[in-house]
Order: sequence, then C-alpha cells, then structure tokens
Amino acid sequence: PPPPQPPAPPPQQYYAPPPQQQYAPPQYSYAPPPPPPPPAYAEPEHKGMNLPVWLMTILFALAFGGVVAGIYWLASRGSSSPSTPSASVESPAAKPGAQTHPLQKFIEITGVRFVPDPKKKDATLVKFLIVNHSDSDVSGLAGNVTVWGRTQKSEEDAEGTFAFSTSLGPNEYKELSEPFNTKLKIYELPDWQNITTDVQITAPPA
Repeated sequence: PPPPQPPAPPPQQYYAPPPQQQYAPPQYSYAPPPPPPPPAYAEPEHKGMNLPVWLMTILFALAFGGVVAGIYWLASRGSSSPSTPSASVESPAAKPGAQTHPLQKFIEITGVRFVPDPKKKDATLVKFLIVNHSDSDVSGLAGNVTVWGRTQKSEEDAEGTFAFSTSLGPNEYKELSEPFNTKLKIYELPDWQNITTDVQITAPPA
C-alpha cells in the first residue's frame, strides 16, 4: 500500500487593512446676526393737518386783531365815567328829586328778559311781569322803568329804559312786552339775574 500523505498545510491568510475613511470637516451652523437695537428716541409722526404758510399767517393775523379789538372794547366801556345815565336812556325814574306816586310802593317790575324785536332789525324787546300788590283796582296804570346792572354804581350808565301802560286788578300780575330803549346790542345786555330796576309811576294822576 502507498505510504500515507502528510496533511495539507492550511491556506495562508492575508491581513487586509481596514478601508480608509475620507475626512469630512465638521459643519457649523451660524445664526444670523441680531437686528440693531431701535434708537433711544424716535421722533413722533406728525399726523395733523399741514396748512400752507400763507393761510396760517392770515389766521394768526385775524386772531391777533380779535384780541386787540376785545381789549379796546373793554377799555372803552371801563373808561366811561358819566355821573348820570346817558341822555339816550335817561328816564324820570333815574332823576333825583322826582315826585313819588302813591301807587309806586305797590307796583313791582320783575322777570325782566331781553329778546330780539322780530319787526325791527337790531332792535330789542323787553318782556317783564308787572305786579299789583295792593287790594285796589288800578286802571290806566303807566310808568317808566330804568334797568341797571347788578353792580350799579353812581358813575355807571343805565342799561336802558322802557315805558309801560296797563290796568291791574287787586293783587293781579300781567306779562307785558315793550320796546327797550338802549344803546347796547342784545348780546351786550346783562342776564336777568344781574339786573335791577327803578320804577316811576306816571299815571293815573296822584
């Protein structure tokens, strides 16, 4: 028989180095820079109406002229110093030494109001209540009334005058309306709570 064969040597193994990895640089993400901070003071937006220069000049001139006219008017009123009421509004009720009618202490004028006269331009009517405080009939009653401001002084002018005529029963009152004799415009007259009246009875005969 043939001699035994020696065992075959094991197959030779070769070491293979690991595959080399390609180097990739790390990726960094950068945040965008923050917005700049707002300014410390922001000028407010002007949303008002922009008027042309020439129009503003006219408006200022008119306003200044109105102020000057108002001051002049006040100064002219304050500078008047007549000792008696003006002739255009003079009434016998304002005259010293006038004879007093016996009925005068019984007749009262109250509730005085001023209204425009619808029949005459720039004219004024006076509405008022006349009261008979006596227990007797008064027929043919007539008189003159002088209207003063509440701060009546000897050197002030009267606001105006009016005359009336009516008849009243015992303790009766009536509302009357008469033309008001005055130099003032209706808007220059005092309010009802700031006036006083002087009454002089002229009829019936005493």
